[in-house]
Amino acid sequence: MSRLSTFAILLLLCPATVAAQTVFAAASLASALEELASHYQGMHLSFAGSSTLAKQIEAGAPADIYFAANTQWMDYLQARQLIEADTRTDLLGNALLLIAAKGETFTVHIETGFDFAAAFTGRLALGDPDHVPAGLYAREALENLGWWAALEKRLAPAPDVRAALVYVERGECAAGLVYATDARQSSYIDTLATLPDSLHSPIVYPIALVKDRANEKTHRLLAFLQSNLAADLFRRHGFTVLKTDATQP
Repeated sequence: MSRLSTFAILLLLCPATVAAQTVFAAASLASALEELASHYQGMHLSFAGSSTLAKQIEAGAPADIYFAANTQWMDYLQARQLIEADTRTDLLGNALLLIAAKGETFTVHIETGFDFAAAFTGRLALGDPDHVPAGLYAREALENLGWWAALEKRLAPAPDVRAALVYVERGECAAGLVYATDARQSSYIDTLATLPDSLHSPIVYPIALVKDRANEKTHRLLAFLQSNLAADLFRRHGFTVLKTDATQP
């Protein structure tokens, strides 16, 4: 029996985990958290873009934990005193990939001076660069490469990074910029290149309890999401684990 399965049995035997706690999480966390939820009774998941979720929390949505794909939207809630700041942790990291539909690859060199706009026809899918974290990182990278101006009118902004991936999978866009963890979930795309971390701000996933939701149950779930067992699963899904709770299995 695996360590994760053993821990899951202990959780299932604990009455305190029966009542559901809701995690508002960035769409790019969906596959990992859905698998993780199967090992923790009472974890309810709600996925969307980090900005959408932050606005929902601000409007009073009943979230217990906020798990964002960048620090900006966690900062947004913290500035409004809508998270328990002492529970905030930068938990995961990720990478940004340039992708194309399966069998529709083209040559690209990730360097300034390369005419990326001329390398393909059609549109470039990415998270909405005005507010979706993956899109914000993508815009930074494109600007630093000097590619943004030539591509700006050919962008297909998506409400979250998973939607950007779907645009490419369906052939609606010739290329896309998505997280490495999302790309590895799809058999309908090819990876053209990994963007160097130096081109954009660090991709960081912070997690925290929502204001006034701190209790024994929510602290237990937060600890589970930071446990070594959860870290193993996040790594299998392609995330970089920045921190774990050494007191947890």
